[in-house]
Amino acid sequence: MNTVARARFVRLSARKARLVLDQIRGKSVGDALATLEYTPRAAARLIEKVLRSAVANAEHNHQVRNLDDLRVVQAIADGGPSLKRVQPRAMGRAFFIRHRTSHLTIGVSDEVGRAMRAPAARPGRAIPAVAPAAPAAGPVAAPKAPAARGRASKAPDKAPARGGRKPKEKK
Repeated sequence: MNTVARARFVRLSARKARLVLDQIRGKSVGDALATLEYTPRAAARLIEKVLRSAVANAEHNHQVRNLDDLRVVQAIADGGPSLKRVQPRAMGRAFFIRHRTSHLTIGVSDEVGRAMRAPAARPGRAIPAVAPAAPAAGPVAAPKAPAARGRASKAPDKAPARGGRKPKEKK
C-alpha cells in the first residue's frame, strides 16, 4: 500500500528542498524523522510536516497499525510558480526578484520488497555490454609532442623586449 502526502505552493525553492529530501529517501519513517529533527535547514521543518502527514494518511486511510514497517519510497520537490517582485535600483533601473515556490510530495509504503526494487529496463532499449580491452600486441610507442602553434618553434636570438627597443649590437 502506497500513501502520499503533498504540500503545494510552499515558499521554498525546490533546489533547497531536494538537498534535504535526498537524505531521507529510502529510509524507514523513524530514521527519516530523526534525520529531519537534527538537520539544520529550514526545509527540514516543512518536510517533516509533510512526512508526518503521510504517516497519518497511511494510519487513517489504510489502517496501518505497525508504523515501524513504513519506509519513505517517494520524496520529490517540484518547482511551483514564482512570485515576481521588482526592487528599484539606482538611475531608474529595476532589479527583478523571484520568490520561488515548490510542491513537496512524500510517499510512504509498507511493502518493502516491491516498493524498493530497482526499476526494470524498458523493452526495446538494450543495455550495451562493455567488451574487455584487448591486450597490446607489441611495444607501445611514446606519444608525440604537440605541434607548436602560432609562431615558429625557434625564437630569434635577440628579440626586442616588450615595448622597448632593440639592444645595441656589440662591435
